[in-house]
Amino acid sequence: MLRDTGGDAASAMDAIYRTQRHIYDATRKYFLLGRDRMLEGLAPPVGGTILEIGCGTGRNLILAARLHKSARLYGFDISPAMLETAAASIANSGLAGRIRLAQGDATNFSGEALFGQAQFDRVFVSYALSMIPPWREALEQALGAVAPGGSLHIVDFGEQSELPGWFRNGLRAWLAKFSVVPRQELEGELARLAESTGARLTLERPFRDYARLAVIAKP
Repeated sequence: MLRDTGGDAASAMDAIYRTQRHIYDATRKYFLLGRDRMLEGLAPPVGGTILEIGCGTGRNLILAARLHKSARLYGFDISPAMLETAAASIANSGLAGRIRLAQGDATNFSGEALFGQAQFDRVFVSYALSMIPPWREALEQALGAVAPGGSLHIVDFGEQSELPGWFRNGLRAWLAKFSVVPRQELEGELARLAESTGARLTLERPFRDYARLAVIAKP
């Protein structure tokens, strides 16, 4: 079921990706690094639940469903255009019976209202925090959606500190054209959230610090 939340943020995302969504997966695979590694590491319990925040075209949900065959999957996005593409891709994959979609705002959502599921065994956010201006609020909401004993998985842009300066500057200038801003404070915010909730943070900086790959595991 798709729920219409409306709002300026949804219109803004539609304006950016109404055309881009048709080539999104083909082009983003070259620079959204670490997504598949994150999905493989979800390792939900048998029959567990997985939620993606900012599911975009549905690419990650489809792969996660194929990797974790007993899991039930849920995803939401603020962009109706992206959700239209995701629904078509999921239907074509034959996984519509295991993946549910809804429209929602990452900074203010209720899993219960969207899916009738208050919390989830695994929650993941893939290269979406860098697209959400109030990203700290989205991060807190994401962790709140994790069930006790579950985990939040994050992959997003890092600092590229081990890469040439010209590469870092060029990448950020190009990303800005799509309203994407790498979050320099992400690592510190993840550490703060983990400490304040008694959770355990695991953090990696793969691909010469191109990306941040993090897991916050709840007790």
